[in-house]
Amino acid sequence: MPPPKITIVSGTNNKNSLTAQLADYYAGLLHKRGGSSQVLKLTSLPADFTVTALYENNGQHPEFNQLRTIMEIAQKYVFIIPEYNGSFPGVFKAFIDGLQFPDTFRDKKCAMVGVSQGLQGGVLALSHLTDIFHYLKMHVYPLKPRISGIQDSQLATILANERYVQLLEEQAEGIINY
Repeated sequence: MPPPKITIVSGTNNKNSLTAQLADYYAGLLHKRGGSSQVLKLTSLPADFTVTALYENNGQHPEFNQLRTIMEIAQKYVFIIPEYNGSFPGVFKAFIDGLQFPDTFRDKKCAMVGVSQGLQGGVLALSHLTDIFHYLKMHVYPLKPRISGIQDSQLATILANERYVQLLEEQAEGIINY
């Protein structure tokens, strides 16, 4: 069986996060539309990967290399990105830094969803990440839903907002056909 075409990345290693719940929900959206996907949660990162899998140790950490392979063989990505301190989580940037440069992302396609307690829905985080992906020569889908004003970590909070559901569904359809 071929590998899933779309890898959904939950952009935080915060356990039981809304980001992870949204990644699982998004996989269901893709499945309903005939999209093949898998979810990669940064909670599965080795705790010591910034010391044992980066820089001079690049490619030498078996557990990290499994995640790296998932990213390398993906054809497309959906990144669910929480806003942390006006940008995206540092652990996500460190994860990107451990991937094969520049081949992991070159000429591939991605979509992004921002999640934030603030009113802008992680717009700065998505902007920063878009700049990085453009540098890596990845094609970024233009519709970037921003889930804002999140006050609890329940997926039901998002799904109660029909506009959020509509945007997520529209983007899921779009990334399949992108």
